[in-house]
Amino acid sequence: MTTSSGRDASGPVELSPRQEQILGAVVERFIASGTPVGSSHVAGTHGIDFAPSTVRYELARLEELGYLSHPHTSAGRVPTDHGYRYYVDRLVPRGGGAIIPSDALESAVDLGEVRTEVEGALQRLADAISQLTSLLGVVTAPATRIATIRHVEVLLLQPHLVTIVVITSTGSVNKRMVAFDRPVDPGLVEWAKAIFNERLTGIGMGARTLDARLSEPTLTPREHEFLDALVPALTEMAEETSDHLFVGGRARFVAESQQDMAAIGALMEQLEERYALLALLRRAMSRNEVYLHIGSELPEPGLQGLSMVAANYGIARGNLGTITLFGPTRMDYRLAMSTVREAATVFSRYLEGVYE
Repeated sequence: MTTSSGRDASGPVELSPRQEQILGAVVERFIASGTPVGSSHVAGTHGIDFAPSTVRYELARLEELGYLSHPHTSAGRVPTDHGYRYYVDRLVPRGGGAIIPSDALESAVDLGEVRTEVEGALQRLADAISQLTSLLGVVTAPATRIATIRHVEVLLLQPHLVTIVVITSTGSVNKRMVAFDRPVDPGLVEWAKAIFNERLTGIGMGARTLDARLSEPTLTPREHEFLDALVPALTEMAEETSDHLFVGGRARFVAESQQDMAAIGALMEQLEERYALLALLRRAMSRNEVYLHIGSELPEPGLQGLSMVAANYGIARGNLGTITLFGPTRMDYRLAMSTVREAATVFSRYLEGVYE
């Protein structure tokens, strides 16, 4: 399984096969129980047939190497962030992990609806990955700047009020209303609709591109005046970035998380403010592998009691967004990695039809 922490590191100390087996047993036991793991919990389990004294020695050695910590004098050991990282990079089988039922994700993104409303599918996908893992699901929407225009409607709602509706290749529907000082000629409205669809269909949502396509010296003064009133509404849409986050399982995640409430509170704050979290998620956009930050690897100090597992979705010509799970450092990494990978595969397959 190829993963990335998104940071440079000098690399972990190589462990012996016996140490790896014991570290794996401790990590998996702690993920399952949430309580420190003693030598008696390891010896004789997970196929480990070493003598108890050998297990105790190796646990102490793993602690010296920084892979385990000893929270209390009489307690067992718990994995450190380095221990989780070694486990994820070295001990989870490549391409392995929990088997995720594809139908659980495919049912969240019905192909017919994806073609008309990607945002609804993104929210259902965030809910689905959260339900499968009991973690917090966060999915980013494709940016408006990479969308193309599929259709433009220009509607006369009232004699003085015109609405412009732009449907993009991502399935998003953008609306703007433009008010006039005097009643608008319905013929001008129909003319503008025809011009917009003739010249803008299939082009990108960049504001400069829109201006260039609509520049026409042969227009009458009346047509110029009408277009000049409508074009700013179009360029405003183009300049917006669809920095939307779709969050699944927020209430369940907060209710079920009993550890590091300070980090969970910081994550909830970032979900509200969004800017720092979006910046973090964008760093994964250039990668085509499962992307992890474990505990102290997270760049935001307030989040360092959590872990993040992400994968990108997209089409052949590039990545469009990120599917992410947040949870405690003792999350089930196999399940989380398998879930984001499968969700990205399913959603990418459907988006190929949207961007055809």
